[in-house]
Formats: sequence, structure tokens, C-alpha cells
Amino acid sequence: MTTFVDRVVLHLQAGDGGHGCVSIHREKFKPFGGPDGGNGGHGGSVSLVVDPQVHTLLDFHFRPHVKASNGKGGAGSNRDGANGADLVLRVPNGTVVQTTGGTVLADLVGAGTTFEVARGGRGGRGNAALANARRKAPGFAELGEPGDKLDAVLELKSVADIGLVGYPSAGKSSLISVISAAKPKIADYPFTTLMPNLGVVRVDNHTFTVADVPGLIPGAATGKGLGLEFLRHVERCAVLVHVVDTATLETARDPVADIDAIEAELAAYGGLADRPRLVALNKIDVPDGRDLAEIVRPDLEARGFRVFEVSAATREGLKELMFAMGELVAAARAAAPPVEPTRIVIRPKAVDDAGFTVEAAPDGAWVVRGTRPERWIRQTNFDNEESVGYLADRLARLGVEEKLGKAGAQAGDLVRIGEREFDWHPTLYAEFVPGVRGGDQRLAEKTQRPSAAERLAARKARRQRPGDEPESDELDGDSGE
Repeated sequence: MTTFVDRVVLHLQAGDGGHGCVSIHREKFKPFGGPDGGNGGHGGSVSLVVDPQVHTLLDFHFRPHVKASNGKGGAGSNRDGANGADLVLRVPNGTVVQTTGGTVLADLVGAGTTFEVARGGRGGRGNAALANARRKAPGFAELGEPGDKLDAVLELKSVADIGLVGYPSAGKSSLISVISAAKPKIADYPFTTLMPNLGVVRVDNHTFTVADVPGLIPGAATGKGLGLEFLRHVERCAVLVHVVDTATLETARDPVADIDAIEAELAAYGGLADRPRLVALNKIDVPDGRDLAEIVRPDLEARGFRVFEVSAATREGLKELMFAMGELVAAARAAAPPVEPTRIVIRPKAVDDAGFTVEAAPDGAWVVRGTRPERWIRQTNFDNEESVGYLADRLARLGVEEKLGKAGAQAGDLVRIGEREFDWHPTLYAEFVPGVRGGDQRLAEKTQRPSAAERLAARKARRQRPGDEPESDELDGDSGE
């Protein structure tokens, strides 16, 4: 038996970018071949695409952990790493993507609609790509950027023009089975239908879809029964049809009270007050049901409902009901705003936009936020002095040091960028001076070793005996006489 799942939580992990390579070309008779480290490949992304052949989120229910492949690292001889393969997940039409906090990320409606939910990390550049006129042979490479990692909630809201609502065993499944080609399960006990059923109806020149929404009973909007699980499926319906059982054996129920109870649940759920309603008094093939339908019809019409007496068993009155459905759907489609093609919106950055901000944190630290500084932090290998010096140069050129000073930062203050923290020591900006590959003279600690002149003076002092004249490098002027 097929299980219907309309809400799942996916644990998504996009692929990490591959690291860049540090390599120096070595070949016979070419002692200065130069850097030839390749770039790392980009990590694979995770995307969702609407597939008309998928009708449930069941596959994600059993496999909620999704991970795209990582990019490969670069290699010598200017060989770039391979990109990670993108992962495409096929979802039903009407899937809503949300964060765990309830923020809607995308509403996927229409076959082929695609949304990139987790982006793969960038690959790091190799030392060949980092070489310039001053840094001719970099001794470092950029690290690959980690891919996005998040939990996403997928909710399926059926895309139907008309929603059939009513008490269990009111005949909704029977009705949709005779007006369309849908074949839902039908039985003589409550809650037979455990999943929404969709059917396509063709009448005159109109074609529309009908959804059978099960499990609506008093208290459904607060979680009682199955109503809370399936009330979301009526949100997209343009028309609601109350299917009322006029031949129920429960003496405490009557058609008017049933409609009032369902309307109370729809009002409690919210957002459905503007939907036009129809009332289908079902099971008039039963004599008592026909009599009751004739009694309550004037009361319902007095409330403004269009009432139809129908029988799913004998198909009596279904033609009039289907024509009324088609008219309301056509009116709703005509009133809907026309679908505009997607337009490319270009939003240029402001002239004075530096791309980052500097803020004072409550703990006394200075926090630098920005896409580029945070990405540079993630791509820096802090075990390599030259790589750290390159990061300092980039931050200085971006204006981070200048803005920290203007904000009031003092020497020794804690500065936080992304997940890294360091003590800020303002220095005059200076270009990189080539030195030992993998090192940076600006970051090297000052050595305590004495200079050559100091060592020579100390050696002469050790050789001198008590009472001897100090050694002099100058000759006496009378020595030639």
C-alpha cells in the first residue's frame, strides 16, 4: 500500500570545494619553471526541481540525509580539480521549501521549476593563479570553501482548483471517483481516506482538478484527527465544495450543523474566507436522505449557498454540480492576474558600499561582517605565514584596517571575522617583499641573535687579558722611526 507523506525535514549538505595546489614546475634544464599549482574544483550543489511524475515526499521520508559530492583538489602541471556533481532532487508540484524556523524559501509550482537550496563551496585557487609581478612564486594556495549545510522543511500543498471538504464518510471519495478517473479507496467506515486524492474533471470547455481533502472533524485545526495534516491542501483551491451526508445514521448530526462545524475549522485555519462555496447534499438515492435534503435546502440557500442534491451512486444531479464547478473555476482564473514572465532585475551596489561592516560586539570585540572578508577567512591556511600575509594585504586593500581605526579600535583589541578571532595590531600597509617561500618577513618575529659587529666586539673582549692595552685597528704614527 502506498504511503502518502506531505511534510519532511531534509538534512542538506552541499559539496565542499577542493583545495588549491602548491607546486613549482621542475624540469631538466629549466631551473626556474615557476608555479604550476592548479585550482580546486567547486563542490556540488543541491537543487529541487518539480517533476509531474512525483506525487509524494515519501522518498525523502526514508532518506532525509542528502549530500552532494565534493570538488577535487588541484594538482601540479596546472591541472585543475574536477567539480563535484550537482545533486537534483525531484519533488511534487506545489512543494513549499521552508527553514526550520518557518521562513519560506521557495514555493515550487509548475513543472520544471528549479530552486537551488544548498550551494556548493568554491574551489581554492592554486599558486599559479595567485602569482603576480611581486609574488612570482607563491608558497601557498587557497583552501576550498565549505558547502552550505542546513535543514530544510518540505511541505506539499496540493495544486487543485476545487477542494471537497466534509465529515468522514460523507461520500467525497465516491464523488471524485465518478466525476473523474481517480480511483480512491472507498469503504463504509470513517477515515477510509488517509491521503488527498486528485482527479481531473472535463465538462463542456472547462478542465479542472478536484482534490478530496480527508480527515476534517471538529478540532481539526488544533490537531485533532487528521485535519491538521491535510488542511494545508485546501490553501491553493479556488473553490470549496461542502459534501454533506444526508443519510447519516448519527442522530446528533444534521447537514446544517456539519457545514457549520467545517466552516468553523476553515475559519480557525485562516486564509479561506474569500473562497466561493458550493454545497453538495449527497446520498439522495436513500429515501430518508432525499427527504432531509429537501428540508434543509431552503435554510442553506438562505445563507447564500448554491445547493445541489446529488447521488454518487446513481450519478443524479452530478451534471449540474460539475457545470457549476466549471463556471466558478473559469471565473477564478479570469480574475487572477496574468502571469508575467520572469524579469532580470539588476541592483547595482551603492558607490560608497565597501562590501563589509564593522560593529562593536557586547563582549568588547570588533566584528567584521561581509561576504568577501568572511570568504577570505575560510580560504586562508593559517598554518602558512605567507598565506596569512596575503590575507592581511587583501583586508588592507579592502579598507578593513582603516575602518577599524575610524570605528575606535585600539591596538590589542579583539577582532572577529567569521569564525576566526585575532588581536588587532594596526600597522602601516606595506607591499609583500619576496623572501623564503611560504614565509612573510612582516610576520616573522624579530630574532634575538646579535649582529656581526656585536659578535666581533664580544670576541675581542674575550681575548683581552687583564692589564693589556685595548686592541686597536689603527697603526701608531711613530712605528716607522
